[in-house]
Amino acid sequence: MSDAHADALVLFGATGDLAYQQIFPALQSMIRHGRLDVPVIGVARPDWTTDRLCARMKESVAAHGGLDPEAYERLAARVSYVSGDYSDPATFDRLREALGSAVRPVFYLAIPPSLFAAVASNLARSGSATGARLIVEKPFGRDLASARALNATLHESFPENAIYRIDHFLGKEPVQNLLYFRFANTFLEPIWNARFVASIQITMAEAFGVRGRGRFYEEVGALRDVFQNHLLQVLSLLAMEPPSSNDGPAIESAKVALLQAIRPLQAADVVRGQYRGYRQEPGVAPESSIETYVAVRLAVENSRWSGVPILVRAGKCMAETVTEVRVAFAPPAGAFFDSAGAPANELRFRLSPDVSMTLRARIKRPGEEMVGEDAALVEHRQTSDEMPPYERLLGDALRGDRTLFGSEAGVEAAWVVVNDVLSTAQPLHIYEPGSWGPSEAAGLAASAGGWVECSAQ
Repeated sequence: MSDAHADALVLFGATGDLAYQQIFPALQSMIRHGRLDVPVIGVARPDWTTDRLCARMKESVAAHGGLDPEAYERLAARVSYVSGDYSDPATFDRLREALGSAVRPVFYLAIPPSLFAAVASNLARSGSATGARLIVEKPFGRDLASARALNATLHESFPENAIYRIDHFLGKEPVQNLLYFRFANTFLEPIWNARFVASIQITMAEAFGVRGRGRFYEEVGALRDVFQNHLLQVLSLLAMEPPSSNDGPAIESAKVALLQAIRPLQAADVVRGQYRGYRQEPGVAPESSIETYVAVRLAVENSRWSGVPILVRAGKCMAETVTEVRVAFAPPAGAFFDSAGAPANELRFRLSPDVSMTLRARIKRPGEEMVGEDAALVEHRQTSDEMPPYERLLGDALRGDRTLFGSEAGVEAAWVVVNDVLSTAQPLHIYEPGSWGPSEAAGLAASAGGWVECSAQ
């Protein structure tokens, strides 16, 4: 059940890149769709005025989706600006004054995690934390210990039910469709288990490199950047047990239970790669050992999935830009027609660049003989995401709907999965740009018939 609607939105880091690229366009769209009717207060260190912030906001929306003059003017009328250092109590006194009569503000920390503690404690000291919600961006820690320490720090000022850990990937329409499709269709449940599922593959491939973000990537790598959060979230939606209801806490509880059932990774479960040329990217160390590709073999140790190989890979400078999930089903019992050696029945969820669901099955080939052929029996395509993820997630946070936000237990459970391999010295395999990653990853998928090469078509 959602809490009462917020009565103000405060954006820390209002002059930064995230606000420029994602948040301001989302706010204009929310205004256009009637989903934003509260004051918006920007907070940042530069000594700007409200007019200057609005000018940057106008540039932002023009560059990301297009300026809607009427919606922009209505948004600008709601915006104000508070400048100051995040460690200075006086900044938060000015913010408290700017909030006026607001008693249920949402504070969005679009700032580095190293500043979370100072902001949270100053909000509490100024009396602004009571009744408020706090949105924090990933990365939420660098490992299990730092995630636990950050949770403990935030809990000194905010209760768990007031902390909204945002992962924009969960706001994407096709990712939500995984959850809906999984539990809205009667036919799926009887076969969604180890008896009928032979393997699961999840691929998140990008045909481009780090695009000038080498310094950032040197701090994270593929394992931290997308596997520990985005891809484990996709897996949890795909493989979790049916939640007790469709509200946020019930869904999160089911996701956490799935994450806790994953056997923690060991070195033999992981292959790391780096595309040739990464070390020449700006901001990258000449002898960098950071992975731009990771392939993982997971085991879920519960009654539903025990024994099913779950293969997950993500990488940059790959052959295609595509994100998809493939669930391969076990072959029919006995060799009844000519199914032996034929491609497995498979359900494919394409999450990007297009959105589709395809069931691959065997059908009879026309003619007198009982000979079959492979066919895409069911397919649904949707080419656009009607609501961008940040618009959806900001609207949910204002309404107090936690369904698409992470919890303390969920974040820590995800770190448990990867924690043992984060500090382990593992080989780094160089792979060619435009390939599907290093050949050494083939061994992880050998018992499942190998990796399936994805196509963006």
